[in-house]
Amino acid sequence: MKKIFKIEKIATLFLVIVMAMSSCTKDLDITPKDDQDLLGEDFFTKETAYKELLGGVYGNLSLTGVDGPGSSFIDGLDAGTSQFGRVLLYLQTLSADQMIWSYENDPGTREIQRNIWNANDPIILGMFGRSHVTIAFANNFLRETTDAKLAERNVSDAIKAEITTYRAEARLLRAMSYYYMMDLFGQANFTTEEDPINTPPKAYDRAQLFDFIESELKAIEADLPDPLTNEHGRASKGVSWMILAKIYLNAEVYIGQDKYTECIDYCKKIIAGGYTLASQYSHNFMADNDVNSAKNEIIFPLISDGTFTQNFGPTTVMVNGSVGSLEVNGAALGVGAGGWGGALRLRKQFVELFEASIYNNDTRNGIISGGRSKEITDISNKDQGYILEKFSNAKSTGGFGVDQTFVDTDFPLFRLADVYLMYAEAHLRGGAGATVANVEGYINALRTRANNPQNNLTISDINLSFIIDERARELHWEAHRRQDLIRFGRFTGGNYNWAWKGNGTNGIALSADLKLYPIPSASLKSNPELKQNPGY
Repeated sequence: MKKIFKIEKIATLFLVIVMAMSSCTKDLDITPKDDQDLLGEDFFTKETAYKELLGGVYGNLSLTGVDGPGSSFIDGLDAGTSQFGRVLLYLQTLSADQMIWSYENDPGTREIQRNIWNANDPIILGMFGRSHVTIAFANNFLRETTDAKLAERNVSDAIKAEITTYRAEARLLRAMSYYYMMDLFGQANFTTEEDPINTPPKAYDRAQLFDFIESELKAIEADLPDPLTNEHGRASKGVSWMILAKIYLNAEVYIGQDKYTECIDYCKKIIAGGYTLASQYSHNFMADNDVNSAKNEIIFPLISDGTFTQNFGPTTVMVNGSVGSLEVNGAALGVGAGGWGGALRLRKQFVELFEASIYNNDTRNGIISGGRSKEITDISNKDQGYILEKFSNAKSTGGFGVDQTFVDTDFPLFRLADVYLMYAEAHLRGGAGATVANVEGYINALRTRANNPQNNLTISDINLSFIIDERARELHWEAHRRQDLIRFGRFTGGNYNWAWKGNGTNGIALSADLKLYPIPSASLKSNPELKQNPGY
């Protein structure tokens, strides 16, 4: 069982903050079903209340409601289209060249995977709404932990010291939400704890969000725990550095400026923070990835627990979805033998990245071909297209997670392997401060772990074309691909097409406008300061 805020209580803690923030999200046209107002002062008579309240901010990344995995505490959003990790996976991975979802009657999935979405897509609304709820939760936590309120409540000095760290974590989670809004939408409703609750929010564009995220993460660094020292599932300096490295790597997309040197600087901080690669690639994606060798590679996980945080999040979806309609391979993955009967399959462009003979024994190659064709000419035909075994509900020491549907496998939102690849890419793009020896060493470390015989690459072998393909081989199905393809100029336009891109069997060019998702129609109505993105 995972240990984060005594996880058996996390659903209760989530309910606490749901009750606390009903008036904090009315600006989103998305309101909690529980209509209680802010928590009364009696809640804060116990000093553990502050950690419980922080637990609710984290809980919004995994849970959708307080009445089981199918529940949602937000009117207008259901559990299947608003769980944070799941909708992130859909928007970053299902929209690109790696994954196909068979059941296109599931709301929004057809439009996302065929790149024909619009401003009424429920998955897009789910991401927009869920991210803003995290922001609202964080703002509420910060309002309840001001120096004045702590003094009024006679909070002890020892708890005040802990609250300093809690506040930094809440600010980090808020900055991370704004990061995803900047990346996916280019805009956000912008509020902080300084804004009165009932004041209409401002709208920030990409440049304003970039400046806020950068300054906020730098401001809180000293108050965050050092890497690998916080409780499992809680943030540290490493998470802050990772977000900064990400915004700097993508700065040319976000603000039209080269920030590759800054990306290298923060990659170096992370690498020096004590993180190490898991001894086996598969450990990162197993039910015990909180305690096996992956615990020192995963920089920030989205928590999944088959008993206490049951949800239809990304790992539950991917493990059950990786059971083929022909193979019935679920038992080995720790779920029901039939799983979800071929829900997920692979687009052929991803399959082809592993077709060279040097990838036959590459441990990152979890592709199962069977007697199938790699071509998917009919998405509804679950017997077309290869399947993938990457995530599982099995443990590295033997045995499985506690439930055969809701897996124990945490989703590795950020991990060290990505840092190695970012370091190399930023160097190739002209960033200063990296060394050729380190670029070669980091790339070869990933290849060696993958049991790839071509693990003696030199800088002459490592170019940007290699990096985009190696990122796919190392990081597939980890919610990075759309962002990567945009950065490499391959997402829109027609210079790189994949199966069903733009709703064409073999792929067609996409409009440049699709680099951003639309602002949901409901959100535009609730905040006239937001402007619809071009093309929608």
